[in-house]
Amino acid sequence: MSFVEFRGVTKTFGRAPAVEQLDVGIAQGEFFSLLGPSGCGKSTTLRMLAGFIAPSTGSIHVQGRDITHLPPEKRDIGIVFQNYAIFPHMNVFDNIAFGLVERGEDAATIRRKVGAALEQVGLSGYDERFERELSGGQKQRVALARVLVIEPHILLLDEPLSALDKKMREEMKFWIKSIQHSIGITTIYVTHDQSEALTMSDRIAVMDRGRVLQIGSPVEIYEQPRSRFIAEFIGESNLLPGRLARADGTTGAVEVAGAQVPARLAQPGLSTGAEVAFLIRPEQIRLEPWSADEAPMLTGKVADETYQGALRRYRIDAAGQHLTVEVPNRPELAQLPPGADVQLYWRPESGLALA
Repeated sequence: MSFVEFRGVTKTFGRAPAVEQLDVGIAQGEFFSLLGPSGCGKSTTLRMLAGFIAPSTGSIHVQGRDITHLPPEKRDIGIVFQNYAIFPHMNVFDNIAFGLVERGEDAATIRRKVGAALEQVGLSGYDERFERELSGGQKQRVALARVLVIEPHILLLDEPLSALDKKMREEMKFWIKSIQHSIGITTIYVTHDQSEALTMSDRIAVMDRGRVLQIGSPVEIYEQPRSRFIAEFIGESNLLPGRLARADGTTGAVEVAGAQVPARLAQPGLSTGAEVAFLIRPEQIRLEPWSADEAPMLTGKVADETYQGALRRYRIDAAGQHLTVEVPNRPELAQLPPGADVQLYWRPESGLALA
């Protein structure tokens, strides 16, 4: 039995469905992300679990118990919002203690629990500071400590890093995952940032237009997307129009950019002659062979090149199709000028044919 379970949940606002037929199970202790573009229904899903809005149809269960119509304060769920919601007139100690005070805990218990929470989030000694004296990352830690101190069974995080700069986001996503792993709390994380989801999650549900399109591990979502939307939304991708030349169960070959290349089949039942999109990731393409007898998959010319520090990104014209190629920026690899002839190599299992 799943720890958290959505059973046929639909939510409509007027005539517009925000979430449609959601059937998702989340394991106890799992870090589960809802990933998708703005308006896909992920925050609505989170708010239904928190009890802030009610499903139009379907039910929500925690540990087998139907909580669909329970008020938020009866659900034992903590939530951290995008804007932190720190009280500016309270210091850090009082912000974190707020939920304990509302529960009627005694002063000694509050001091002990708040002290432990401050230590847990790395803010010992910050008790007397106010919001104006905190950095964005410190505010995020205070917001998380305020939730963790009440010891909820489930932690909900709604776009918690979107207000931070890139460097701080990188630091915080590893820190949040470390905290979640150390306490083992079931966590549902909402984000539109695929890098956050891939880095932090045990599993990811990709959503679009109110529906879950695919659920899987970060590796499965990235390497085995089931649709063109997911292939484009998750990471950088080359999606080239092609025709399925051969299909043998889960593998085959695709005619693309003037050549025939091997490919895994993303969907069962694809038949020879079908129009498909051929997916190959930029980092999977090499401009040099592994061995002297390796044949190139495609040939082309350099259209342009972009310097990106650790990487060089080339745009290659192959029979009228443009591919992006990312190669390590190493001294022994010569920079290729526009117009240079190139050969493109990748492992046969790296290509994917999508209906």
